[in-house]
Amino acid sequence: MKRRVVITGLGTVNPIGNNVKDTWENAKKGVCGIGPITRIDTTDHAVKVAGEVKDFAPETVIDKKELRRMDRYSQFALVSAVEAFEDSNLNMENEDPIRCGIIFSSGIGGMETTENNYATGERRGYDKVSPFYIPMGISNMAAGNIAIRLGFKGMCTCVVTACASSNNAIGDAFHYIRDGYAEVMLCGGSESTITHLGLGGFTAMQALNKTEDCNRASIPFDKERSGFVMGEGAGALVLEEYEHAVARGAKIYAEVVGYGATCDAYHITAPLPDGSGGAAAMTMAVNDANITPDMVGYINAHGTSTHLNDAGETMAIKTAFGDHAYKLMVSSTKSMTGHLLGGAGAVEAIFTALALKDGFIPATINYKVPDEECDLDIVPNEGRNVQVDYALSNSLGFGGHNASILLKKWEA
Repeated sequence: MKRRVVITGLGTVNPIGNNVKDTWENAKKGVCGIGPITRIDTTDHAVKVAGEVKDFAPETVIDKKELRRMDRYSQFALVSAVEAFEDSNLNMENEDPIRCGIIFSSGIGGMETTENNYATGERRGYDKVSPFYIPMGISNMAAGNIAIRLGFKGMCTCVVTACASSNNAIGDAFHYIRDGYAEVMLCGGSESTITHLGLGGFTAMQALNKTEDCNRASIPFDKERSGFVMGEGAGALVLEEYEHAVARGAKIYAEVVGYGATCDAYHITAPLPDGSGGAAAMTMAVNDANITPDMVGYINAHGTSTHLNDAGETMAIKTAFGDHAYKLMVSSTKSMTGHLLGGAGAVEAIFTALALKDGFIPATINYKVPDEECDLDIVPNEGRNVQVDYALSNSLGFGGHNASILLKKWEA
């Protein structure tokens, strides 16, 4: 018999908040976290705006010596993980640490550390780079740092599937608990690529929006969209086996009930134009939950604000849901946060869980010009007080990776 899995802890650092409470309050207000880039000099860059984390103070959670040995993406990860762990009210003295694991993702890892050490190598010689360069730069080190801090000794791994990474992490953690391998899994993802190389690389492939108008930069499903906005940050969720959570009196945000993962097997960056790969992932998640498509009320879309993604995802939703697609609410919170790459799915899963819990659907903000290719109900500009029972969160990544997780409103 498959075991039930619930969400008992949440944590985040992102462009609209440095904790879950502030983030959700700002999401409900439709706050835009996009602004002029301050972390690097953009004089020689065509892109001038991004979704930066603001007033980040990791020293309140991480020792200063440790901080010097962590890339920014790993700092985001650890701070969000500690918040999620504390929010869950788990007591490790009462847990078997081998039955507590980590699946924490990053699409790129320590890019800032790589850039800084390359500069050092060019200047002083490559044998003079930091001895911490490798453990700071590798993508799995956020997961490792979280395990060390929390004392989780079960499986600890890092899914790397570009922008689908943290959705895969959540889905894999869900199945891991459901199938009996663990009682507790901390999962999520983190990214910090607002760097010269990160910005330049995505600009060169014509993926980023170049406007300096922060309210017309990340505009998913809008006909005038012309590229995504780089974001940074992390999201962390504590998943727990239902009986285990109930036995210790844990609060429960939502239940994880379905997961679907597919690959377009089509192109290194472009999605299948007909959206069939994404549709298959959504259908797989619905079937995994043993429900019918018409029971889903809301989708937190991948919704990147690129022409190919938004049109393709709209087609995918129509393929997966048929006529019910026009009855769904489908918003993109990337309109507020920008695109957190490997951290996007985790932050959006938090939005989705809270949407179910509070009966509030966050908006796609700054929407002005309708697009006939994106003709679903995208909850434009203002969120809605609407209760739904089931909600999907989609993430789609370069390489053709598609991941959908399905959450259910928790009712005791």
